[in-house]
Amino acid sequence: MVRTLWQTRLVWLSALCAVGCATSRQPVSSCGCSALNADVVFVADGSGDYRTTSRALCEAVSTCAAPLHIETFVWSHGYGRVLADHVDHCNHIEEGRRLAALVVTVKQNCPERHVYLVAHSSGAAVALAAAEATPPHCIERIVLLAPAISHDYDLRPALRSVRQSIDAFISRRDIGALVFATGLVGTADRQRTAAAGRVGFTPVLACPGDELLYAKLRIHPWDLRVAWTGNHGSHYGTLEPRFMRAYVLPLLCPGPS
Repeated sequence: MVRTLWQTRLVWLSALCAVGCATSRQPVSSCGCSALNADVVFVADGSGDYRTTSRALCEAVSTCAAPLHIETFVWSHGYGRVLADHVDHCNHIEEGRRLAALVVTVKQNCPERHVYLVAHSSGAAVALAAAEATPPHCIERIVLLAPAISHDYDLRPALRSVRQSIDAFISRRDIGALVFATGLVGTADRQRTAAAGRVGFTPVLACPGDELLYAKLRIHPWDLRVAWTGNHGSHYGTLEPRFMRAYVLPLLCPGPS
C-alpha cells in the first residue's frame, strides 16, 4: 500500500514537471486600462512561467472592460522549470523584494492608485514575500489562488501591508498538486505540512492585536455553488474564465475608502 502511494506521487510529480513541455510559450505583457491613474494589479503566476493566471485575468479585464492595469511579474527560473521554481524559497523571497520595490514605486509616483497582488500556487510565496517588504497599507488587497504554501504560514507581516484584505481561494479537491506533489517535495515555503490551498490558513496569534490583524484574512472554500463557472475544485479551477469574472475580478475593483 505504501509503495503504491509513493508510485502515485511520483506519477503526479512527473506530470507536474512535464506539463507544458509541448505547449508553446505565450508571453504576456501588460494589459488592461492604459490610463495613467488606473489601479495596478501585479500577477505572480505559478511555477514554470506558463502565465496561465496572467492570461486568465487579462481576458477577464478585457471582457468586462474593468478599469485595471495588469502587470505580469516574472519571477520564474525559466519556462517549464516547475520543480526548480517551487522548491527555491530563497528565490521567492528575493523576487518578492523586487516586486515590493515595484509596488512602492507605483505608490510613490501616484499615491491615489490602488495596488493589488494576485498569485497562483507557488506564486503565493512571492506575493507574500513582497507584502512583507512593503510599508503598512501599501497594498490594497492580495488574492491568493490555490496557494501552495503551508497552512501555518505567518501572515501577520503581509496582513499589515494590506489595507483591505488577503483573500485566499482554497479547495479540498485540490489533491494532485496540493496533496501528492507537495507531499513529495513539500510546500513552496519548504514545509512538510498541509497546504493552505487545501485547508486554509491557521492564524498565528502570539501577540496582542494579532486577532485584529487576522480579521483581514478571508478564506473562500470551494463548494458546489461555484461549479457553474467551470471551477470544479481542481488546482486550476480558479483560473476558469467565468470564475475569474464572477469571483476574482470583483475583488480588484476599487473598494470604499
